[in-house]
Amino acid sequence: MVRIRKVRLLIILALLVASYSCREVAIPKPKGFIRIYLPEKKYIVFDQTSTKTKGMPFYFEYPAYGKISYQKEDKTKPGWFNIEFPEYKAKIYFTYKDVISNLDSLMEQTYKLNIKSHIAKADAINQQVYNNQENKVYGILYDLKGNTASAVQFYVTDSINHYLRGSLYFSAEPNADSLAPVIEFFREDIIHMVETLKWKK
Repeated sequence: MVRIRKVRLLIILALLVASYSCREVAIPKPKGFIRIYLPEKKYIVFDQTSTKTKGMPFYFEYPAYGKISYQKEDKTKPGWFNIEFPEYKAKIYFTYKDVISNLDSLMEQTYKLNIKSHIAKADAINQQVYNNQENKVYGILYDLKGNTASAVQFYVTDSINHYLRGSLYFSAEPNADSLAPVIEFFREDIIHMVETLKWKK
């Protein structure tokens, strides 16, 4: 009788072990990100016929899926404009200034406003130098790695008369992993704008 009970107990234990080993262990899935659909690359010439932009002394090709917008009418800041991408909550802010023996000051201002303010959050800051002697376009593109408010910044100048700076921002919480494909997409557009930029004089 005792032997039968022991056998039954062993059978029950064997069945429990077998059923437990066959059962899948629940493993939490890694956090996923929403798939982002990006448009086909297409560019148009910066609108020189607009009342607000015809005074701008440069041309460049910008993304056809972007929308030019402006700060509120402000006579002290006529060179301020943006290219917006509402579907991606992205905006490239531009500021144009005349160079009047103040190039060093403008570059220092760009560094303080756009780079120094992000150093604490950036994992790294990479620089790409532009030196287009044919079109007299010289400058630097900054890639800010990590969860920074702005991922790409740049400035270009002819070193005599013109200075244009820009910065890419998203109106979303900075998350370098989820934004990586969109950042790279708009970074390519910024490079295209810089490479097609020509000064009027």
